[in-house]
Amino acid sequence: MIRLDLAQLPFSLLDDDALAQLRQGADVAYYDRGEVILDAGDVGQHVFVIEKGAVEELDLSAPSARARIGLYTHGDLFGAISVLNGHSRYRFVADQETLCYLIPGVLFSRLCEASAPFADYFRQRLAEKSRLLTEQREGGVTMAGFMLARVSECMRAPLLLEAGDTIQDAVRALNKQRADSVLVFREGELGIVTKTDMLNAMVLQGRDVGAALGDVAEYRLVTVAPDEFLFAALVKMTRHEVARVVVLRQGRPVGVVELPDVLSYFSSRSYVVGLEVEKAGDLEALALASARLPELVRALMAQGVKLRFAMDLLAALNGRIMSKAFGFVVPAARQAQSCLIVMGSEGRGEQILKTDQDNGLILADDVDWPDREPVLARFSDTLLTLGYPPCPGHVMVNNPEWVHSVAGWRARIARWALLRDGASMMKLAIMLDAHAIAGDLTLLDKVRAALFDQCSRDELLLSQFARSVLKFSTPLTLFGSLKKPQHGIDIKKGGIFPIVHGVRTLALQARIDATSTFVRLERLAASGVLSREMAEDLGEAMSLFAELRLHQQLQRMADGEPGEGSLLVVQKLPSLERDMLRDALHVVSDFRQHLSRRFHLEY
Repeated sequence: MIRLDLAQLPFSLLDDDALAQLRQGADVAYYDRGEVILDAGDVGQHVFVIEKGAVEELDLSAPSARARIGLYTHGDLFGAISVLNGHSRYRFVADQETLCYLIPGVLFSRLCEASAPFADYFRQRLAEKSRLLTEQREGGVTMAGFMLARVSECMRAPLLLEAGDTIQDAVRALNKQRADSVLVFREGELGIVTKTDMLNAMVLQGRDVGAALGDVAEYRLVTVAPDEFLFAALVKMTRHEVARVVVLRQGRPVGVVELPDVLSYFSSRSYVVGLEVEKAGDLEALALASARLPELVRALMAQGVKLRFAMDLLAALNGRIMSKAFGFVVPAARQAQSCLIVMGSEGRGEQILKTDQDNGLILADDVDWPDREPVLARFSDTLLTLGYPPCPGHVMVNNPEWVHSVAGWRARIARWALLRDGASMMKLAIMLDAHAIAGDLTLLDKVRAALFDQCSRDELLLSQFARSVLKFSTPLTLFGSLKKPQHGIDIKKGGIFPIVHGVRTLALQARIDATSTFVRLERLAASGVLSREMAEDLGEAMSLFAELRLHQQLQRMADGEPGEGSLLVVQKLPSLERDMLRDALHVVSDFRQHLSRRFHLEY
């Protein structure tokens, strides 16, 4: 009987009887270095599991420089698709002396017929494999209960009153329902009144208990849908500095979610950090709260929080920290005349650990601010004390190049679009990811509209803009050169950048104003620019790259190593994660080809 380890995916999907058949039916074979194990076009006779050695995968239809597309090592499986499809698309060659377990194709096909989950594993796209990986990590539970919770599971029935009802009416209704807020209708408009609002109205504004609720209500509501994740509601509360959100279904109020309800589902750690940020009355207190973000990241990862949710929450907290710092340093009158923007990964909301100061400022056209430069220099220094290092490219508000009026930004965008050189394309990309976090947020809308008007319909510019996705090759070939433990692949350049910039280009053409790569993908799929399948796979690939990189960064921090480290050591990954990494890099390679065809690039 062969001693084949069947505890890992995909074999863990089989029942005991199937596993017994597998142990009885498997064989073993030895291959010399350079020996062809399975050739392109061959009928698949076996599925191979590597016990010792390494096998390289070659695409004979590619140029010689790109022919090597994969390296399989201990625990890796190959040849399954050849059995299922009837022939092999690629050539598999022993890269060194190699020992493989051989599963007969007939037996493998029989096992697939008997177990749908086992068969599906070999046909699944990256999105399904990602879910399997999460289940494996959580011991069979896909996510913590909170991460599966929807807003509809936590919302309270709304308490509805009319604008003509009084504060006294509202207090009686609130006491009866044991609620903290009431929704108010006023001429087709929906508002909200809290107990605090009513107290302020009477104590600070001198209103009596007979005052109409319509005059007290706040009509700028933060809303969610019933089927949204509860975590998304927490992110919105953090971003908008509110303790409750209104739940709307097709424009009609169906519930209210309050912060205490959310915290009953989730660890309060994130709220504690957020509360410390909000309560910080000076820079020293803000710095103490900011220093706790890495602790929060580790806690979220330990709890199995999905990376995208963690990104959203951390982006909201980072935005609040920078916004408060802006408020401490910049005079209130100047804040109302300007808009602080963050760019890069912070602008996209895709940074977990603190990143460089990629920021800029938009001024209203009629602003005269003579002492602007020393104030903005002090703001950049303040961010440095809060743990945000300077941008190596000096994309910061203390650089006059990144501070302009609305008209000034429009002129710069027009100039970049006219020049179309590498530096100009990079600056357009930076501005496309701009996200407003403080001041008059509408100023960014005006600049973004000018950017879309200037660039979204210019096919030649779009082609030049997209060309950067070819700057770094997808590191599939590097799987074939990872022969020493210190070797690795640059996931940021070869994986994350092509997705981010390719999606950014499509979003520019489609005039999508969202900055998050994940939201851009959703909207590109909804509008038919990308297939739903490609959008999902790109999102999963992006998540995988970011998660692998984050775990490496956290480990380097724990080990006291400087810097974030640019290379991912593939040999240290478990077999399933290596398999998913290959799949993800193939997704990136296919996406690059898609972009090359769409924008007429040389690939």
